[in-house]
Amino acid sequence: MKVKFHYDVERFRLREVGAVKETIARIIADAGLKPGICDVVFTGDEKLYEINREFLGKDYYTDIITFDYKEGKIVNGEIYISVDRVKDNSVKLSETFKSEIRRVIFHGFLHLCGYDDRTSEQKMRMAEMEEMYLALSYAE
Repeated sequence: MKVKFHYDVERFRLREVGAVKETIARIIADAGLKPGICDVVFTGDEKLYEINREFLGKDYYTDIITFDYKEGKIVNGEIYISVDRVKDNSVKLSETFKSEIRRVIFHGFLHLCGYDDRTSEQKMRMAEMEEMYLALSYAE
């Protein structure tokens, strides 16, 4: 799979990229899909806010926006992550930043694999899967 990480922010670089990419590959394989090309862009609150307004018509800050370009069973897409929002959320949730950034990345790839989080049941299922893949990412 071609997963490229892009940085639109200073003072942040994803660590242990290999373990993260292995877990992403597992998420895709477990969904019965094939890897394609995905870009993950780490940015700030303002950029993600602009994307949310322009492309989704939503007027609020968020931690992640995912654009799914899947072709049949091949996973392709773009994921935009606000490092600012992830930092704030990690404090609110009493999680390490490292865990929270991984969780958000895996959340985006779960969306690219067709999982949704609109209902409370879907949110619960995605949270369980995020937790499972998070644990797996530390084991690899």
